[in-house]
Amino acid sequence: MEVKILMKLMFASDIHGSAYYCEKMLEAYEKEKAERLVLLGDILYHGPRNDLPCQYDPKRVIKMLNALKNEIYAVRGNCEAEVDQMVLDFPVMADYCLLLEGSAAVYATHGHIYNENHLPPLKENDALIHGHTHVFKAEYRPGSEQNPGYFLLNPGSVALPKENNIPTYGILDKGIFMIKGFDGERAAEIKLRRTE
Repeated sequence: MEVKILMKLMFASDIHGSAYYCEKMLEAYEKEKAERLVLLGDILYHGPRNDLPCQYDPKRVIKMLNALKNEIYAVRGNCEAEVDQMVLDFPVMADYCLLLEGSAAVYATHGHIYNENHLPPLKENDALIHGHTHVFKAEYRPGSEQNPGYFLLNPGSVALPKENNIPTYGILDKGIFMIKGFDGERAAEIKLRRTE
């Protein structure tokens, strides 16, 4: 089975109100020529456990993202609140976004509810992509009696990476998921295809 997404998608997570990194993310989006930007939550607020990110300016982030409102799919992170939806011109309060092509699914969520320890409904060779941990990941998880085999993807954090990682985003194009840094570094890559 192969995941075939017809569009080139960019995935980004955990901007946390950083105007500096939001601008870098949007520059990468334009450079990548992706057709949609999928935001995996924690867009405006830095959160009580995080330090203030570089150029913390949620109002500027709002303005930059609202300009692309018709190109953004977004899910709710643990830092989103109803007030965020009041200022953003695209939906941000859904717990997940399901991208389908044929019988394959890419389940996009923030990661604070559904993650590798609490899986959403997945079939064999589907993909779960989430942020939340601020640590990038691209791997295949073999199935067990309780769960099917699936792809576990995390684009890392745009503004507040952890574990000495660089700020990163993900690109899904022609069945390949790549994690990249803003200076063109390739941090990880995986082909979303399993042959039995």
